[in-house]
Amino acid sequence: MKETIRTLHPEKKQGVNISKDKYDIIRKAIFSTLKQNREMPFMKLARAVEKEMNGNFEGSVTWYVTAVKLDMEARGEIKRVPNSRPQLVRLAK
Repeated sequence: MKETIRTLHPEKKQGVNISKDKYDIIRKAIFSTLKQNREMPFMKLARAVEKEMNGNFEGSVTWYVTAVKLDMEARGEIKRVPNSRPQLVRLAK
């Protein structure tokens, strides 16, 4: 049986159970993309991660990016830029 992780949500809503392997892949891609770009709109981040996956990811990359991004926000690893439209995200450090 594959190991799963229960994601957190920054607004204390219920998280989702996802494969730890997929979580780790997407988390690493989000970190590397944000390190290169400092801050970026969420949808641009999702497209950049999808491009990095290069078709080698089973499932909806955008869905996983959304779930993992929310978890990373809840853990304080990334944050939203306040009052940004569209939503901008950046590394917390």
